[in-house]
Amino acid sequence: MEKPTLLIVDDEMQMRMLLKVHLNNTFHLFEADNGEDALQLLKNQKIDLVLLDIMMPQLDGLEVCKRIRAKDQNIPIILLTALNETKDKVEGLNLGADDYIVKPFEPEELEARIKAQLRRTFDHREPSNDLTKRMQELTIYPKAREAYVKETLLKLTPKEFDLLYLLTSNPKWVYTREQLLDLVWGIDEIIDIRTVDSHVRNLRDKLKVAGLTYQPIKTIWGVGYKFTNGESI
Repeated sequence: MEKPTLLIVDDEMQMRMLLKVHLNNTFHLFEADNGEDALQLLKNQKIDLVLLDIMMPQLDGLEVCKRIRAKDQNIPIILLTALNETKDKVEGLNLGADDYIVKPFEPEELEARIKAQLRRTFDHREPSNDLTKRMQELTIYPKAREAYVKETLLKLTPKEFDLLYLLTSNPKWVYTREQLLDLVWGIDEIIDIRTVDSHVRNLRDKLKVAGLTYQPIKTIWGVGYKFTNGESI
């Protein structure tokens, strides 16, 4: 089986070398020491996952993440950061990153997180209508990772799609924000609970702009969110 291809983006040569030592046997690796080179590599190479440092000169990791997501909604992005401030992690997740890991980290944990993201991506690559969900004007194709409002394809980030799919899989089930963080992000560290709220807000906006005539995600005050089918906006 062909090795998955990773792009390591970090301005520190020592960190890139350390990552290559730990990951070289399992993955095919490309590297870039700045954001512009990383974006160029993504244009010219088939990359399965990006390891992206936040703190880089000129074009930082958050801006690189934003630009990647403007072109590709599906490639997994894991942020590498030496920062422990919640706002930096939340901003990265809101821009479309799939996970983060704080330096210094254990190599085994990093590899496990990489494999988890790749597994989710590879599991959904081949389109299939077997588990298609049709809910009035909204249609979801889980294995193709596509959602439509009528005939309009929604441009969702991976986490937005996962959030929508989870909510629609259990209509009227009320999820707390903590449950959604655990089930969608799968992150053990404590992060700002507002991450869920901002993703729900973005998802609602995209559904409305696409022409959905009802609001499918209902806020249950003091608890969390649930999916409803057919309530007027």
